[in-house]
Amino acid sequence: MMEIRVLKYFLAVAREENITKAAALLHITQPTLSRQLMQLEEELGIKLLRRSKHSVLLTEEGMLLRRRAQEIVDLAEKTEKELIYQEENIAGEIAIGCGETKNMKLLSEMITSFQQQYTNVSFEIYTAIADDVKEKLNHGILDMGLLLEPVEISKYHFVKMPLKETLNVLMRKDDPLAQKQKITPYDLINVPLILPKRLSVRNEIENWFDDAKKQMKLVCTVNLSKDNISYMVEAGMGIAMIIEFGNNNSNLCFKPIEPEIKNDSVLVWRKNQTLSPAMFKFISHIKTYLEKSNYTC
Repeated sequence: MMEIRVLKYFLAVAREENITKAAALLHITQPTLSRQLMQLEEELGIKLLRRSKHSVLLTEEGMLLRRRAQEIVDLAEKTEKELIYQEENIAGEIAIGCGETKNMKLLSEMITSFQQQYTNVSFEIYTAIADDVKEKLNHGILDMGLLLEPVEISKYHFVKMPLKETLNVLMRKDDPLAQKQKITPYDLINVPLILPKRLSVRNEIENWFDDAKKQMKLVCTVNLSKDNISYMVEAGMGIAMIIEFGNNNSNLCFKPIEPEIKNDSVLVWRKNQTLSPAMFKFISHIKTYLEKSNYTC
């Protein structure tokens, strides 16, 4: 049976790529750490590390364990925090996964107003695409997810967020298409395109292209990072089809597409999830806040 303590040892070695440095950070001796790692390998019956004179590297099995071990350690620490506090003293941490969406502004306002009432509740915000957020939700690493549709939500309770996201094209201002008021699928035939990595969104874009789909010229996919997308477009890699955001680059411009694509966002949590007192209060707070909100779609 793997111990949480030993998994933390393994993660430290994987991070430092050096047993001596990891041992110093863990405040244990190097022989003790080496022995714990060898016992872990013996227990699992696999080789986790490739050892050399000055460093250690993960095997393929070691890389898999690293990913799973981090999830196990995160979940254990989260559970420990939740068990410390009682209902009458609402406290703990709520972990929320979010995409890059303007509904994050509204969620931030809800968190702020909630913390004014429950000062001992902290939040962890994990930024990723919806697929990554759902995976961590399903493993219990995250409590909630702010997901941009299209998304399968049958496993989740949810509240619909009021602000819609609009898909636009981001291009250089000196691009000939920048002179157009709206961009149609036929304007983008054989034009180098930078598209979202998320498969469901790409399928939506392909459907938008309709008959021109076979003449799409995909040069790059991206998951997140508005800054990186701006740099790629500015460098001339292509035109990006993404959710519109606040553009501070004077060399670039957004153009709407026609027909337009608008998507809702939903804030979700697992249906069979045992809610901590903090989560229970926060969900109630969200629903009340949205009922009173002046936001319009």
